[in-house]
Amino acid sequence: MTDQDQRATDAIGQAQRFPNLHVSAHPLVQHKVTILSDERTDTTEFRRILNELTQLLVYEATADIPIRPMHYRTPLEPADGHHIDATVALVPILRAGLGMIDSARELLPNTRVYHIGIYRDEVSHLPVSYYHRLPDRLPDDLVIMLDPMLATGGSASAAATELKRRGAKWIKHVGIIAAPEGVQRMLEDHPEIRVYVARLDRQLDENAFIRPGLGDAGDRLFGTGDLASDAGN
Repeated sequence: MTDQDQRATDAIGQAQRFPNLHVSAHPLVQHKVTILSDERTDTTEFRRILNELTQLLVYEATADIPIRPMHYRTPLEPADGHHIDATVALVPILRAGLGMIDSARELLPNTRVYHIGIYRDEVSHLPVSYYHRLPDRLPDDLVIMLDPMLATGGSASAAATELKRRGAKWIKHVGIIAAPEGVQRMLEDHPEIRVYVARLDRQLDENAFIRPGLGDAGDRLFGTGDLASDAGN
């Protein structure tokens, strides 16, 4: 079996197990997530690869965004094309989600950006909300949550609950690495939310960190040392 055949077989198995999950089978994504996870990748390279992966995954996550026909002119003649027919908001989950926002906005430059701050308590492993910058009612057609790591799923689920409370109707989650436990949590709490990642890892360990994972995403992104708060959410 070729690597391409194996990726296709894995994708089928993952879809059967987690109907809410999309794991990119693109060779570029698989190549780059390996570099991102490697312990030898320094902060500068980590940030660059995270930006590239974010764009690739947001590209896949927006494949079903509605478009409308439009008439325009090229320098040579009139022509018919298409225009995105939806308003989109980006919601990074602090702090590691901040590392995905600039590259996502490059792909979707006319988006609003809101912020949600949630961290996972290191003892209880439960999400703790400490900040949000959201309107009372979200006017956007599509809201994309950004967070590199989906571990227990507690932070993502809590963020989705808050977004729904403020009127969000269509939500997607774009990350980099997920644990089965986190995907299952999202499936149970928010089955309509599609999760897009570069890799589904093996499991959570006793500290609720993703294994094999990539370490602490926030620390590797910002160069802030040996902290554990963003190793999984």
